[in-house]
Amino acid sequence: MSNLLVNTRDQKFLLYEQFGIDKLFGFEKYADYSKEVVDMVLSEAEKMAVEVIAPTLEEGDKEGAQFKDGKAYAPACFHAPFKTFCEAGWICAAKDPEVGGQSMPLSVHSACWELFAAAHMAFSMYPSLTTGAAGLIDVHGTEELKNKYMYRMYAGEWTGTMCLTEPGAGSDVGALRTMAKRLPDGTYSITGTKCFISSGDHDLTENIIHPVLARIEGDPAGTKGISIFIVPKIRVNDDGSLGEPNDVTTGNIEHKMGIRASATATLNFGENGNCIGELLGEEQAGMKIMFQMMNEARLDVGVQGMSIASAAYEHAVQYAKERIQSKSALAGKDADAAAIINHAPVRRNLLWMKAYLEGIRALNYFTGFCLDIAEASDSEEERIKYHGYAELLTPICKAFSSDRGVEICSKAMDVYGGYGYCQEYPVEQYLRDCKITQIYEGTNQIQSLDLVGRKLGMNKGMNVMNLLGEIAATIEKAKGVPELKASAAKLEEACGAMAEMPLKFIEFFKAGNAAVPIQNVEPFLAIMGDVVCGWFLLQGADVALKKLASLDAGDADVPFYKGKVMSARFFAAEILPTVKTRCGIIKDSEALAVEIAEESFAI
Repeated sequence: MSNLLVNTRDQKFLLYEQFGIDKLFGFEKYADYSKEVVDMVLSEAEKMAVEVIAPTLEEGDKEGAQFKDGKAYAPACFHAPFKTFCEAGWICAAKDPEVGGQSMPLSVHSACWELFAAAHMAFSMYPSLTTGAAGLIDVHGTEELKNKYMYRMYAGEWTGTMCLTEPGAGSDVGALRTMAKRLPDGTYSITGTKCFISSGDHDLTENIIHPVLARIEGDPAGTKGISIFIVPKIRVNDDGSLGEPNDVTTGNIEHKMGIRASATATLNFGENGNCIGELLGEEQAGMKIMFQMMNEARLDVGVQGMSIASAAYEHAVQYAKERIQSKSALAGKDADAAAIINHAPVRRNLLWMKAYLEGIRALNYFTGFCLDIAEASDSEEERIKYHGYAELLTPICKAFSSDRGVEICSKAMDVYGGYGYCQEYPVEQYLRDCKITQIYEGTNQIQSLDLVGRKLGMNKGMNVMNLLGEIAATIEKAKGVPELKASAAKLEEACGAMAEMPLKFIEFFKAGNAAVPIQNVEPFLAIMGDVVCGWFLLQGADVALKKLASLDAGDADVPFYKGKVMSARFFAAEILPTVKTRCGIIKDSEALAVEIAEESFAI
């Protein structure tokens, strides 16, 4: 029976049958894991999502985070679930046992957090940011900083944030104005303002630890001169007890379209000249250190977009099966009114949603799997190869998953019709909540620029070449399967068209026509996302057909496996043929978006 959040059967198909995460269990790092252990972990994550987090969805959204008398408050319904979540050890589950973790593979971790974010994304943001902030101290902090802050953050006693954005320095982090002044005791006086800080202030824990980007007085302008500091909301005494407030005040919390239960705060540091920060890592290494958390956050956002889309799709399918409306246009004239899932246009929308959702789920799980192998493998060559895949796919995970996630939520609302636009059903909240995934942790335009400007050329282009080799191997294998031969041909054509684009971009740059590739970075990322999803879906269909050959017609898994084949065939028939045309549009493109006069946009 569906939990109305995530298709757990598809989760296990990807982990066990398509990607074969049992390979990980042979590495020393994951030696304590087995299929039985992962099954147990996923079962506990599903219980946490369904029984503990999901009941906060409607109430938490309606109450929202509150701001009164200079203090921010999380929804009241979050307090008991947050404590339960932390006590279960989910904040540091993927970390080493030495810090209280379970060394959980990231591929499995992604599956668990898909369930948590699908249950209530705003709730999941409080612990996920804490994991990232504590992880910075874990990797770059001294033993003193770890003992002072990290362990209590991993335990959920204190939470964490990520303080980059400022009113005058959003995506342009190098333009920040927050300053740090050296003090005689080795600490720093911090002054400045940060905005749009998720979980920036609340009452779930008695202390909040802020990693803050700032420039030390006298250091150079731009990103090279930025350092990073650990700034607690409440100072911590030498014995670990809480001391006096650290001159970190909350100016306000934002009133937002979605994730209303997340306290998105403006934080003022050192208004009274009494905010103390401790340097994390070396001076002027702030951006390098923060990129660890930013890259993790971008993968997290990809999972968020996928998660909310999953919940929206699961609810839409259930509604379509129950809603009786008119007779099917394909039925006889004497037919009775039917459930709308029997109407061909609704059915097509559901299949579009299903195919894309399964594709982006595979994309996110595979990227986690690549990081698992890169972390644990004994082979340097294998570590480099799989780390390269993760580098290449990270901006696609973030941008493509969130873009398609919003589209899936929108189509889910369409299934409900007018009811979907009303608060009677949760899809309107899913759409509101999902929209932010396209914007924060680096807008999707920034992700697209990163893909074209940096990631395609990394490792002298070998990351792309290795990926194309993997796709080609899947295509050759599928060509020998009668049911997949046509789909394989369509993926081959699409992949070939995409593969030509990096060289075409280089030609544009060499010819002094950089405007064409730069104005088309988002269309290209979408093209690459479609090709990668088409690859995963075809790969999954091949696995599913082999499983079907060994099953009796009445086996409970037959509809699932047939559905995997249909997703791949639909995607190949409806989506992949557009890739060659879209690549052609970019190749033939003029720099019209750049050439149009600013005055011509509006008079």
